Amino acid sequence: MFKLFKYFNWKEWILILLTFGIVGGQVWCNISLPKCTLEISQYLRMPDISLYWKEIVITCMEMIGYALGVILCAILANFLASLISTNLLARVRGKIFNKVNSFSSKEINQFSIPSLITRTTNDITQLQQVLTMFFTLGINAPLTAILAIINIVDISKSYSVSSLSWVNVISVIAISLLVIIIISTVVPKFKKIQKATDGLNLVTRENLTGIKVIRAIGAEKTQEEKFDKVNKHFSKIELYVNKVMAIIEPSLSFIMQGTSLAIVWFIGFLAKENPSILEIMSTFTQYSIFIIMSFTTLSMLFMFIPRGIVSGRRINEILDTPLSLFDGDGIFTMSESGTIEFKNVSFKYPDADEKVLENISFKVNQGETIAFIGSTGSGKSTLINLIPRFYDCTEGEILINGVNVKDYKQKDLHDIIGYVPQKGVLFSGTVEENIKYGNENATEEDIKKAIDISQSNFLYKFENGLQHRISQGGKNVSGGQKQRLSIARAIVKNPDILIFDDSFSALDYKTDKIVRKNLNKAFENTTKVIVAQRIGTISNADKIIVLNEGKMVGMGKHKDLLKNCEVYREIALSQLSKEELK
Repeated sequence: MFKLFKYFNWKEWILILLTFGIVGGQVWCNISLPKCTLEISQYLRMPDISLYWKEIVITCMEMIGYALGVILCAILANFLASLISTNLLARVRGKIFNKVNSFSSKEINQFSIPSLITRTTNDITQLQQVLTMFFTLGINAPLTAILAIINIVDISKSYSVSSLSWVNVISVIAISLLVIIIISTVVPKFKKIQKATDGLNLVTRENLTGIKVIRAIGAEKTQEEKFDKVNKHFSKIELYVNKVMAIIEPSLSFIMQGTSLAIVWFIGFLAKENPSILEIMSTFTQYSIFIIMSFTTLSMLFMFIPRGIVSGRRINEILDTPLSLFDGDGIFTMSESGTIEFKNVSFKYPDADEKVLENISFKVNQGETIAFIGSTGSGKSTLINLIPRFYDCTEGEILINGVNVKDYKQKDLHDIIGYVPQKGVLFSGTVEENIKYGNENATEEDIKKAIDISQSNFLYKFENGLQHRISQGGKNVSGGQKQRLSIARAIVKNPDILIFDDSFSALDYKTDKIVRKNLNKAFENTTKVIVAQRIGTISNADKIIVLNEGKMVGMGKHKDLLKNCEVYREIALSQLSKEELK
């Protein structure tokens, strides 16, 4: 948690010092109130009280001033503490967001998406609460306890009742033992609570994402059981913590009331020999309550701070995670344009034993169309994901425009690539905003061209046209519409290279053919990379690469592969008859 303090700027450090000063003022006002009570008690014991009415009124006015000071300082201190912690964690939340955006698939899989969401939301909230308490009560409680103890010792000496101090010593020892027992019992559970929250988010997200499939296959009961399991696990830990925490308030109340009763009893006993001791009863009791309340507050802090430390550690795990992908220096001279070359490329996923791709070599020139086909799990999508550096190859090298992809700055590399994922992904916002994700400077003409090429003319049937709002995840458009909008978003960039990861699968054959025809006409000089399952989608490609279990088993044009590649021929015959293939 405290590692995050390095993100404070100098203005916030000044505000922190100011907050500490205001808290100090609050404590001073609070500690001064019992002194006023003692002064009034002394005046009231005077033989002729009428001589001291003025002093009594002045002292009462002082008490009112101190009380108002306590309230004002408390408001200001809490406001500044909230402001400081909110600003810090807003900055940290932004750093987490930016760091996650720079993660490769390796780092995202390392944490899991639900865990990243929990750390960005729940952990930040926990930390904000702890920091706000720390900046106020973390100073107030110990300072109040110290000053109250000093005043009690001073009063005990003045009235020769040092034995009364032992009442507070015993109370503090009792509170300390209670806190130690509770902390040692509860703190280890905090990390488990956060992990259990990750589990809840995982099951909830999985359920909401796959709700249609779950209903279609009648798996509601299975999902309910899965959620019930993680929910009970979370509830069990939370209930255990709450049970232990529930002991605190009655226990502390018992200690506090017992201390007050003991003080009254001792003072009453001692007053038999020295009646003047009665005047310190109220003051002594107030200081004793200050001490007990301070230790009570500290005990609460000692239980909350570990929770904040757990959340802080989980946040720092993200911020301190080393990236597996780094920008190149971006300083090079491109000898080619629109070319892609794989040189003996092999790849295996982190912590995997076997290679997903092995010894892949090919080159595609500007304006050519290269297609990849193969059975499920043959490595097609993995291969094209190496081009924009979603992962780095394990062996070999990949060249774009004659330059190793590792030498590019990632933004520069992505600027020359238009990527359409296998599953159409849209964002909440208008249709126009979604298309402009590809190029924020796109003109109306650029957008219209992209819509025409991608056969997204259905947009004009919407009541608000391009201002039609897309719901989160594109839930209010069909799968085919999502894919066409994703294609429009990619081509509005006017990139050097277009990558289609099975991006025509949701389109009917007619629309598929028209879109590809439009692309070939409008992007004649753009290199196109296509992954597809349909033979009809790739049959006109300049080069087709056939993959089987991560290896290249064929490369060439459609007709050549029908003759020379058994795997390709089997795929083709599974889709078309011999007559259709002629």
